[in-house]
Amino acid sequence: MLKGDAVCTKCHDEQDNYPILKIGQTKHGTVADGRTPTCTSCHGESATHVNKPADAAERPKPDRLFRKTSPTPVDERNAACLSCHEGGQHILWAGSTHQSRGVACTDCHQVHNGKDKVRDKQTQPEVCFNCHKQQRAQIEKPSHHPIPEGEMACSDCHAPHGSAGPKLMKRDTVNDTCFQCHAEKRGPHLWSHQPVTENCALCHNPHGTTTPNMLKQRAPFLCQECHEPTSHRGGIPSLSGSSGGTSGLGITGGRACLNCHTNIHGGNNPTNNGASRSMRR
Repeated sequence: MLKGDAVCTKCHDEQDNYPILKIGQTKHGTVADGRTPTCTSCHGESATHVNKPADAAERPKPDRLFRKTSPTPVDERNAACLSCHEGGQHILWAGSTHQSRGVACTDCHQVHNGKDKVRDKQTQPEVCFNCHKQQRAQIEKPSHHPIPEGEMACSDCHAPHGSAGPKLMKRDTVNDTCFQCHAEKRGPHLWSHQPVTENCALCHNPHGTTTPNMLKQRAPFLCQECHEPTSHRGGIPSLSGSSGGTSGLGITGGRACLNCHTNIHGGNNPTNNGASRSMRR
């Protein structure tokens, strides 16, 4: 520990109920780094805590406390962190969703711990799921990103400290974030499927669904949210209102619409023909 911390560690030693000294296993305890904070850098000078007043029934608390039940305002707690962590990935913290909803840095991060769960891909999701309950349920559905398997973490797509994109996306748009991994869907294509260029989440739920490929629902029902039930697109057997003469097509069979429209994200067939175009989207 740093020399200036001795006034604290003479009481808060290895016998302390809270593992204070484990901070020495983190970057916050690196003696060789001149930027390393001391105890008072975060908790304040805490003069009355260090030197208990003679008339005090019990020792006063430090100037700043960081536990979730702390009386210290969240903005004041975060200011202690932001006095060092104010650039880079944290530059968009002010005004971000987490900041505006009163999330404290220590709600997610464990400073006095050799292993900060939120910085480990294997354990990060359980920290996020403490608040994001709906996403916890979705990620357990049959079709999901490999988050339960430990191959992905929430921060592969989201920037929890702030982002210029929606939903704290790492990139400026949902699509650009998806294209980090799904580059083959980017194109450019000669014929583009409009929902694909607008927002991948129009058809997919990235946290998980019961439908293959994380689709919000299976074809043809998903397709018919945009494509009106006319011509062969309405020929769904056993459903009322189907177009006459086409109900025998059985377009709910197999991969439904995708039996013919195989390049659903975009196609490069050069034929400038309406029928060909629609078949190769």
